[in-house]
Amino acid sequence: MSRDDVPLYVRLPADQAQLLDDVAGSTGQSKRRLVEDAVRQHLAVDDGLVVGRAALREDVPEVLTLEEAAALFRVEAAALLVIAERGELPGQQIGEQWRFSRTALLDWLDPDPEHR
Repeated sequence: MSRDDVPLYVRLPADQAQLLDDVAGSTGQSKRRLVEDAVRQHLAVDDGLVVGRAALREDVPEVLTLEEAAALFRVEAAALLVIAERGELPGQQIGEQWRFSRTALLDWLDPDPEHR
């Protein structure tokens, strides 16, 4: 925290706090970054107060890097790499890099078609 940072403590309804946690987990961005971006976008001094609903949900790409897939699963990238290299995780190695379908990963996590 820099000298210019000011602590901000807020209480959110449980569903909104969970949404913030979900977005942070699925995008790999910190909650601090998401809140900073929302404040910057909706309370910019030049534009004045923007009245309306702030959308914290970002477009999540369908094709994920190893780091993004690890953030989705909330595990270390190294742990995910081991599983991918053993062929136990749906993904493709392209050169030195891995790519994963977000849908395939979520299906792999819950293979029961009744839950999709």
